Amino acid sequence: MKAQVLTGLNQMELVEVPMPEIQKDDDVLLKVKVVGICGSDVHYYETGCIGSQVVQYPYMVGHECSATVAEVGKAVTKVNLGDAVVVEPAVSCHQCDQCKIGRENTCRNLSFLGTPGQGDGCLCEYMVMPEEACLPITDKITLAQGALCEPFAIGVYSVKQGRMPHNDKIVILGSGPIGLSCMAAALAEGKEKIYMTDKIEERMALAKNNGATWVGNPDKGNIAGQIIEQEQGGIDVVYECAGQQSTVDEALELLRPGGRLVLVGIPREPRISFAIEKLRRKEITVVNIRRQNNCTAEAVELIASGKAKIDFMITHEFDFAEAKQGFDMVAGYNDGVVKAMIQI
Repeated sequence: MKAQVLTGLNQMELVEVPMPEIQKDDDVLLKVKVVGICGSDVHYYETGCIGSQVVQYPYMVGHECSATVAEVGKAVTKVNLGDAVVVEPAVSCHQCDQCKIGRENTCRNLSFLGTPGQGDGCLCEYMVMPEEACLPITDKITLAQGALCEPFAIGVYSVKQGRMPHNDKIVILGSGPIGLSCMAAALAEGKEKIYMTDKIEERMALAKNNGATWVGNPDKGNIAGQIIEQEQGGIDVVYECAGQQSTVDEALELLRPGGRLVLVGIPREPRISFAIEKLRRKEITVVNIRRQNNCTAEAVELIASGKAKIDFMITHEFDFAEAKQGFDMVAGYNDGVVKAMIQI
């Protein structure tokens, strides 16, 4: 079968690799259909690592995907041949202390698609996953929406962790795929006052046209000051989705005393800092997001019900052979790209 593999920094090649085979009774052979390009994939593409996770070339990335069932192991009962599925990229052990207390997203033995040291990714024609990682979506949502479920599930989980009161006001700093996923999840919960920021005009326009109350560009003014002028008591919950020191600083300015800062973005730098006087005097609660925890099925249902609108995030599509062009576009933030999809 064919696969797109990283062969060096900013290098990707379409190559032939062995066809995967079912090994366990609960395995499912999947024909991959749509793959979304994630920022973490681009991290590996550009730098060859994320923290201690270092790529050994050649390596196949990718973890946002939908597929159809091509073959099933003899113990599989929840999916059938031909079913369309969302692939849950995280497989937990279900045995460690974290799993036993309901924290499967911090499982001590977690295996995640497209993560060096844990397994290859999904940028290929076929892959094998355990049945538990395959969520049926036939007649519910499209394959493209299915590939968006992984980032959207992070938005759903982040909004849950924000623990927002019914009538609160929120700010989302960063209007990329994760920030927009948080916006879509908040709108599905009925939030009506959502302030959003970004430095890319096309992303600001998408946010404004799809539910944001107000949008602003930090390169063109004092974002915190402009929002506080409208919300003089401060903001209840801020979702930091840019992974930048500057947006962390803005969040502390924006939050009311007793507010909640939800860190969703992944910084490139190994450390960020807080203005401790503001953090302490306001008694700000800081919540860190590690992917998502059992929210993929809910993400599917929110899309299927029409409560969550996410199609607007798909701005570009590429054929399988053009995957490198998609990665270069996302890496360079070119042409107003938000979510680029690869059709396989």
